[in-house]
Amino acid sequence: MLNVWVDNLALPQLLATLDEGLVWTLNPDHLYHLQRNRAFYDAYRQADFITSDSKYVYWGLRWIGRAIQEKVSGSDIVPAYCAHHARNPAVKVFLLGAAPGVAQAARERINARVGSEIVVGAHSPSMRFVCDEAEIADVIRIVNDSGATCLIVGLGAPKQEIWIVKHRHLMPGVKVFMGVGATIDYEAGAVKRAPRWMTRSGLEWVYRITTEPRRYWRRYLRDMEYFWLLLKDALGLYRSPWAAGTGGGSVDTKKA
Repeated sequence: MLNVWVDNLALPQLLATLDEGLVWTLNPDHLYHLQRNRAFYDAYRQADFITSDSKYVYWGLRWIGRAIQEKVSGSDIVPAYCAHHARNPAVKVFLLGAAPGVAQAARERINARVGSEIVVGAHSPSMRFVCDEAEIADVIRIVNDSGATCLIVGLGAPKQEIWIVKHRHLMPGVKVFMGVGATIDYEAGAVKRAPRWMTRSGLEWVYRITTEPRRYWRRYLRDMEYFWLLLKDALGLYRSPWAAGTGGGSVDTKKA
């Protein structure tokens, strides 16, 4: 789709396959930034798994003849991953992101739900985190000391993906990295998810924009560009801004 791929994996298949690697969850807002932010695009090229975080991505792929099995959002992956590995002592999860105290609340709720201490650590960084080298070093030390094998990062895109790619080599014990946006807030109960019927119908954006208008109205307005780009893709007219040469040309959608 446009200048990225999406894996044709149902959630159980992803869980069975996900032993290591980078996991990104694609939505129209990511696609907006992928046309403008080269560092974000480069981070996406390093992913090992990309799922559809949006019904509109899922429907769009079907419309252009590249259908996938199902939408697999970050807010579905995280609880399923923790439940899947709840009795696996080799898997330990660390939550990084959200407002002060929220990641810790998510840790407690997840562990209580699955009946094990699969989440071994949680940290809510400051707002300046991604630009503060001292704080980054401190957080990396905390993650490494926890013994985590899976780092779930909820800093919002494109920050979380760029940060993971830049610093993953400093956390050799971590095998799985996930960029999951607001999922930590959902797991903590700090933000309520849309009703299931709205999620299934592709109306989660309506719920978000009516419950948190100041946070989301600009995002969903700019995301309208997605439909124009999708039409160009369907007609064979889309050209990636990052293609070799002059900024046009064919789109290479193979994994890096």
